[in-house]
Amino acid sequence: MDIFLGFTETNLEQLSVHHVGNRERDEELFLSKSGIDVADTMTQELLSKYFLEPFQGIEFYSFIEQDMDGNHNRIMDLATEIFENETDFHGRSVKIAEELYDAGSHPDIKDGDLFVVHFSGIHIGEELTDVIGIFKAETKTPFIKLKRNDGDDFSIKFDDGINMAKLDKGCLIFNVAKDDGYRLCVINKANRAVDTQYWKDIFLGVTPCSDNYNSTKEFLNITKNFITKQVPEEFQVSRTDKIDLLNRSLDYFKANDEFSKNDFENKVLQDEGMIESFRNYDWSYQNDHGLELDDHFGISDEAVKKQARIFKSVIKLDKNFHIYVHGNKNLIEQGMDGDGRKFYKIYFDTEM
Repeated sequence: MDIFLGFTETNLEQLSVHHVGNRERDEELFLSKSGIDVADTMTQELLSKYFLEPFQGIEFYSFIEQDMDGNHNRIMDLATEIFENETDFHGRSVKIAEELYDAGSHPDIKDGDLFVVHFSGIHIGEELTDVIGIFKAETKTPFIKLKRNDGDDFSIKFDDGINMAKLDKGCLIFNVAKDDGYRLCVINKANRAVDTQYWKDIFLGVTPCSDNYNSTKEFLNITKNFITKQVPEEFQVSRTDKIDLLNRSLDYFKANDEFSKNDFENKVLQDEGMIESFRNYDWSYQNDHGLELDDHFGISDEAVKKQARIFKSVIKLDKNFHIYVHGNKNLIEQGMDGDGRKFYKIYFDTEM
């Protein structure tokens, strides 16, 4: 069963803001002297919406407690200190800002405003808990502000500010599963390799949780890569055969609540030679990517929906036609006429 987040009972308890420049470009780290008192309800609601609304997914991470050199994860330690004693929240937010500044060891990392927030009353599944939010706003948006003067006219002012419809980077640290590295949700809108390494790996030090969501996601990745990359190298298969394999793979995950590797192999791959090739590819892929996936796990519907986007069931013919194949491969035939022109023959009952 997928675990969902709930924010209907959430309160913003504490907030601190700092500005983190790029260390490699000799930009400053500006540390505020105290936290911000967010007293009015409207500001609390707007900030909570800005910080929390982007976290609609259910992909969870946990802290890696020690790095390759044996150093303990500082963000995990600071989170534990906050959860156990909230009295010096701002002082610990300063340390978080310093860690982020030290993590920016690449000249392409953008400077930005860092928000460290303590929330209460957030649901993770059935559990109600408090949460530490760490957010970085890197993008400023120009806006116009009109002011009505005492007379019969207006004045106009231009300024730059944070676009509250877009959160650049963020994470939520849930006060659950401490002994297993806590549970986190992570966002990085830049989605560049350098940003991912900076935010997830160097600063936060997190890894995907071994849960149904990530098991489903990763196994679908392995299957898709096997069919599109490995199968054409080892077996004589047409484009429609590959699409049929992709469709059967995805259909298996849509039709079942539980995944069994043996059952998947027999129902989807079917051919003994292909099953053996898949097992070798699966082992190699998991070893290369540091994965340890079980042969049995509950299938996550949300992961299936997300990964379905990468299963392309389309045949592209020059620049003239795209044929989308969603079902029975026996209803499409490939051939060549007497002049050497290639063609597809498609059978159907009803034109939609």
